[in-house]
Amino acid sequence: MRLQALGDPRRAPCRTQSQRGPRRSPSCSGRRGHPPFGRSTPSLRGAPAPSPGSPDTSQTGIPFLPSWDTDFLPPADGSQQTIHFLSSTEPRFVDPTPADRFDIYRKVPKDLTQPTYTGAIISICCCLFILFLFLSELTGFITTEIVNELYVDDPDKDSGGKIDVSLNISLPNLHCELVGLDIQDEMGRHEVGHIDNSMKIPLNNGAGCRFEGQFSINKVPGNFHVSTHSATAQPQNPDMTHIIHKLSFGDTLQVQNVHGAFNALGGADRLTSNPLASHDYILKIVPTVYEDKSGKQRYSYQYTVANKEYVAYSHTGRIIPAIWFRYDLSPITVKYTERRQPLYRFITTICAIIGGTFTVAGILDSCIFTASEAWKKIQLGKMH
Repeated sequence: MRLQALGDPRRAPCRTQSQRGPRRSPSCSGRRGHPPFGRSTPSLRGAPAPSPGSPDTSQTGIPFLPSWDTDFLPPADGSQQTIHFLSSTEPRFVDPTPADRFDIYRKVPKDLTQPTYTGAIISICCCLFILFLFLSELTGFITTEIVNELYVDDPDKDSGGKIDVSLNISLPNLHCELVGLDIQDEMGRHEVGHIDNSMKIPLNNGAGCRFEGQFSINKVPGNFHVSTHSATAQPQNPDMTHIIHKLSFGDTLQVQNVHGAFNALGGADRLTSNPLASHDYILKIVPTVYEDKSGKQRYSYQYTVANKEYVAYSHTGRIIPAIWFRYDLSPITVKYTERRQPLYRFITTICAIIGGTFTVAGILDSCIFTASEAWKKIQLGKMH
């Protein structure tokens, strides 16, 4: 059976024509007013004609449609029929193309759906929830994440077994000509009065001194100390009270998201300690690698510190005080890596958020609607 629409609703009433059977009369003899496929449709013959350009509606809000005026029963001989009907609009259903048959998202006309108040509330909450989760995931996607890991290795193999050290210390009660730096380690190095890449700045009108120096140490246990051992004439009672402004190893890392002990002794104040006491700082140096998003690596060292203050004596009398930095290296390396969430993972997460939220919201709305309809039926049963 084939349906064909005539564009003008004001033309003659519909007629049924058999392709092989005799032509029926224009009056469409037989049962009149029966809709196609045996469904009962109210006659709108008495409805006012629509104005040109737009469909008219009756007082009930139903669009103007011409009444059915034909017999839709198939002929007795089983021949095919062509059904002509009048329509004020274009046919709503058309034969799908071969490509349309693969559409798994079939469309349902809005006239067949029923909006509800609870559905609107759930939809609004669902959209707000999706927006919140989307913004949270977007913030995480834009923000760079710092991932740390531990392993046993020497990260800076190209350094030649050396570690760069930067020291900045003030001794407000010791003259600059008495201040010196000594370095020694277990490989036999013993250097007194290191002067390369170092600077002495007088303080308090020459009564004190600020020592700044950059030097290298071997990757073996050892120490470096600030003392008067390199002075030509040894003072009797040197005052070793001090303030440490900076002590760092390797490259300087100033990364906001990395909180490490790269300058653990920075700001250490020993001005109120015993002037004749020696100070021991015991350092545990931890190799650290920082790798940015481009893959560039920087090598630095964190360290933990413990200190003690004492007055040393020997069989010949009191030992001249000094500020000792005794260090040892840890075999564990800490690596910080900048990472950003991959795009495919971000898209997958967003799809999961949207799909999961809509699915749960749909189930919730369906449950509420089903319960509401059941309650209405119960109430109607009580009324009757």
